[in-house]
Amino acid sequence: MAGRLQGKVAVVTGAGSGMGKAIAARFCREGASVLAVDISGEQEEVARALGDQCLAHQADVSQSRDVQAMLAKARDQFGSLDILCNNAAIQGPLAPTGEYDEAAFDKVMAVNVRSVFLGMRYGIPLMLESGGGSIVNTASMANVVAFPQLVAYCGSKGAVAAMTKTAAVEYADQGIRINCFSPGSIETAMFTNMPQEYQDKVVAANPVKRVGRPEEIADLALFLASDESTFITGTEIVIDGGYTSL
Repeated sequence: MAGRLQGKVAVVTGAGSGMGKAIAARFCREGASVLAVDISGEQEEVARALGDQCLAHQADVSQSRDVQAMLAKARDQFGSLDILCNNAAIQGPLAPTGEYDEAAFDKVMAVNVRSVFLGMRYGIPLMLESGGGSIVNTASMANVVAFPQLVAYCGSKGAVAAMTKTAAVEYADQGIRINCFSPGSIETAMFTNMPQEYQDKVVAANPVKRVGRPEEIADLALFLASDESTFITGTEIVIDGGYTSL
């Protein structure tokens, strides 16, 4: 049986671990050819584990040259660009807004916001060449509710949601769909590296009394990337176990 992404070409950033790794794996299982992108080097092991249909690529997605190179590689190696998951992100340090380090703020914005802009800026023309595609951006429930001491992260994810809607409207009639999802706390290094007291409070406050799994995020990314969501664009989907409903 053909997979839900059979014959599609996808680029997934932040694919060395966590949600990006799970998305790359799910896309491969559904038949896509995947360029797994990360800055860490961990994408190499991910690609080896997934086999010939996954190719590793190292890039700093906050840099225009790197982003253009990764997109060109996907097209040149696999023949097109059908799906782009702008997933790479960092959290940045914890500090009150009035004490937040400027350099740290700029770095969070570069990795979390500039990378998404660059991905869309250079990915959209490639998708137009082949008749369309789907872009899936990773925002966060930190775009929906406040998280004290994370002003840069919260601000960056709000920007991702706003850029998603803007670009979606611009290209809605040209065969390109652009959506984002906003995860709650997910069992990745970004969450598990937080102080245990912080983790415990988040779990206790969540109606489902647990954090999410990367595979659950991958399921949603697959839906948004596939032809099952062809009438969905400019949408932000919150996937947080009910956290922001309280």
